Amino acid sequence: MSAGKPERQRVARVYTAARRHPWVLGKLGDWVIWFGPYTPAQLAVLGGGALLLVKTFAWWSWMGPVPVVLWLVSVWAVRGARINGRSPLTAALGCLTLLARHPAGRIRGRVARDRQPTMLSGTFVIEPAPEPAPTEVAQLVPEPAAVRAPDRRAKGKRSARVIPSARPVPQARPVPVTGLAGLLSGVPVAGRS
Repeated sequence: MSAGKPERQRVARVYTAARRHPWVLGKLGDWVIWFGPYTPAQLAVLGGGALLLVKTFAWWSWMGPVPVVLWLVSVWAVRGARINGRSPLTAALGCLTLLARHPAGRIRGRVARDRQPTMLSGTFVIEPAPEPAPTEVAQLVPEPAAVRAPDRRAKGKRSARVIPSARPVPQARPVPVTGLAGLLSGVPVAGRS
């Protein structure tokens, strides 16, 4: 930008906080719910707890109002409950879908299954190796190599003396030629014309 023009600042506004506001119930028609609004988790604890307290009244009646107070405190405690950043209802639905899906998973919408095993069979032929030509045998025998060892007699000088190799020369073995290799190299294969 040029020095004479003032820079325009860009302003970005984010409205995701409003979308994260939990769904609540505060009015039923014209009637305003006491101590509301309530989240779905609070309504579930409120209804389920009331049903449980009514059905089990004979068990806890000797404790007085303690279970009722604990029920109301639990309704208050779940007002902002989050399970891994999600509301308890969506977390429970996620667990149900996880339990309901196939354990093998899906590929392109279909259940992933292993293929049926199939028997693989094949044959092979063992043929005797042909006798190599004398020129091939001569090429296989390595020439004796001379090894240069450092001369330790001369100090400070880099000289080397030649020591003949003490290793025995390996005997040449015939090279086996398969049918395909024989066809490619032009060597006749024994047993075939």
